[in-house]
Amino acid sequence: KSSATVSRNLNRFSTFVKSGGEAFVLGEASGFVKDGDKLCVVLGPRGPEWQENPYPFQCSIEDPTKQTKFKGMKSYIAYKLVPSHTGQQVHRRYKHFDWLYGRLAEKFPVISVPHLPEKQATGRFEEDFISKRRKGLAWWMDHMCSHPVLAQCDAFQHFLTCPSTDEKAWKQGKRKAEKDEMVGANFFLTISVPTGPGASLDLQEVESQVDGFKAFTKKMDESALQLNHTANEFARKQVTGFKKEYQKVGHSFKCLSQAFELDQQAFSAGLNQAIAFTAEAYDAIGDLFADQPRQDLDPVMDLLALYQGHLANFPDIIHVQKGK
Repeated sequence: KSSATVSRNLNRFSTFVKSGGEAFVLGEASGFVKDGDKLCVVLGPRGPEWQENPYPFQCSIEDPTKQTKFKGMKSYIAYKLVPSHTGQQVHRRYKHFDWLYGRLAEKFPVISVPHLPEKQATGRFEEDFISKRRKGLAWWMDHMCSHPVLAQCDAFQHFLTCPSTDEKAWKQGKRKAEKDEMVGANFFLTISVPTGPGASLDLQEVESQVDGFKAFTKKMDESALQLNHTANEFARKQVTGFKKEYQKVGHSFKCLSQAFELDQQAFSAGLNQAIAFTAEAYDAIGDLFADQPRQDLDPVMDLLALYQGHLANFPDIIHVQKGK
């Protein structure tokens, strides 16, 4: 008769330990899993995957507005959210997004919850920053709504549907989410896996795929950082350097035009106008260069920021998977 033992990880700060993975493997998880808490894994065309959300929806983020509280002593920016499955608008502050992110990241140790746009202590009410943050939150929200598990989570639905004016209901839902028992080791009890013929996976193949994915995410993380740095530098040159250089040429043609205007001969009028037009054209080209990043590079960098948030999560997720 053979027996197997599972030893405890000496590193108590390990992701495998903190996520509850170790306690689950050691049989220390205990809790009653309600039907609404079950997360089903199904066999898809490319292998195991989360069961799709039967009621998909989207959520727009618009109209960031400056609001105050405490009789004007405290100011903040509120964003209007309109989920398509309710059609009812709610207003949320960045701190509400931050709370939601913390809840989801704690509850789902094997799901990548993308990072939010970074906080900022100064310049929070500047128009460019508000616009950039709204776009970042919109990218984040699009991903969340499309995820088959995160989109159906009670905390996420509370965030999307609780009326902005009902402070009592908000706090009740917030406390309920914070007291969720299906976290840590108990979270793994909620995962329902396929059974029957063809449902079992080959351990060596799984190990090989996980190692391949680990190498891919590492390389993609490095490449995304490099592209983000290069695109940022190129956009900066377009907004400042390129614009300035074209405007310098335009200014030189303008000076030449002003010189030719001193010649009052009738036959010089056409040439004078042509030189002035050339000056304006170079100036306009400078403005086009300055505006171009908003058309192409900025959206790419916004998306890269979301993927960098994903990529930063995968080493810990892979560590939990390997530990189990």
